[in-house]
Amino acid sequence: MDLKHLRYFVAVAETGHITKAAVRLGMQQPPLSQQIRALEETLGTTLFLRHPKGVTLTESGELLLVDSRRLLGEAQAMQTRMRALASGHAGVLGIGFTSSAAAHAFTPKVLRECRKAYPGIAMQVGEDHAAGLTESVAAGKLHCAFLRVPVARPAGMVFETLLRESVLVALPTGHALLGGKPRPLALRELRGERFILVRQTGAPGLYANVLALCEKQGFSPPIAHEVGRMTTALSLVAAGEGVTVVPASMQGVHADSVEYRPLKNASSLDAPLTLAFRESECKGALRSFVELVRQSVPKAAA
Repeated sequence: MDLKHLRYFVAVAETGHITKAAVRLGMQQPPLSQQIRALEETLGTTLFLRHPKGVTLTESGELLLVDSRRLLGEAQAMQTRMRALASGHAGVLGIGFTSSAAAHAFTPKVLRECRKAYPGIAMQVGEDHAAGLTESVAAGKLHCAFLRVPVARPAGMVFETLLRESVLVALPTGHALLGGKPRPLALRELRGERFILVRQTGAPGLYANVLALCEKQGFSPPIAHEVGRMTTALSLVAAGEGVTVVPASMQGVHADSVEYRPLKNASSLDAPLTLAFRESECKGALRSFVELVRQSVPKAAA
């Protein structure tokens, strides 16, 4: 017995007539009669009472009709789910973020767009530093991740730069450099300031570039703290522990105790927003998400 036999049975039960059921099924009447008798022999019971005007269900037939409709409905639902999964319209998608990537307006925007375009995709989100996210994507624990500068490039992974933004220096409210009219700061004005940096495993690119630019301008700033996340660095700035450099999208964090200023002549310092995923796994829900992300990148940034 298979689903085909159940479809034949339901058609006959609902029409009450072998010939009418055959027309509905697009087949000849004799083969349909043979299939119904074969089903009865398989089940060891009579499903229909035959009479000149058609057929009526027996008690066994009534019970089988209930189960048949349920099984056929479940089979159709399963087929629909599988097709949605294969087409990328459904599935589970694990997405990771660094704290600074999550702070950029693009990130929540693209998640909202995904929920609207693909309500069948269940997004599971989490936060980590760039190294942890890269390891998780490479190991298959996450499907993709938004981060800033890649800290490693495992084989088979794609790191796609979505956009770039300027960086700002963050100083505690009341700092001497903030006096007077708000103005951009030259990096050399930060000579002697205690720097708070995200340690290498978190975001090496930006902070390595900051230190390299400082050295190029003739000074090496003292390092007050090395932390795991930019949000932690800003908390320490708010506490008066030093200064740091962050992407412009993080402006406003600790707005009551941290002020942000542009850096003069620091065009070499920028903060990319990067999407990381495994090339071989870019199918189904991940493929749909990656395509949506690409389409959502602002034209000016593309």
